[in-house]
Amino acid sequence: MIRVADENRSKAFYEKAFGFKEAARFPFETFTLVYLLDEESGTELELTINHDREEPYAHGDGYGHIAMVVDDLEAEHKRHTELGYDPTAVKEFFRDGALMAKFFFVQGPDGYKIEVLQRHGRYQ
Repeated sequence: MIRVADENRSKAFYEKAFGFKEAARFPFETFTLVYLLDEESGTELELTINHDREEPYAHGDGYGHIAMVVDDLEAEHKRHTELGYDPTAVKEFFRDGALMAKFFFVQGPDGYKIEVLQRHGRYQ
């Protein structure tokens, strides 16, 4: 679950960036829960929209990032660049001389960091 300030902006970002589509919505008096689904993997991302929230959320020092796995990292990096999401450079992470991970980061509209990983080894 992540808290977002602008529901429409966040839904548009997660759909364009990762293919998530709204699967369920539960309005309450002071907040709304919106569940976004990646139909291919079955992964859901819960957005919480607090109705009276005006200021951006502080992530504090406990939040790291969420991660998505893709089949073609280079193509996704190019696509995110073309969408204007300003991805970081592609990096490779090695352990004991072998490639452990190949990835880049993008940032969502509410400042959440999202790691985009090449499908490989541990990351399926």
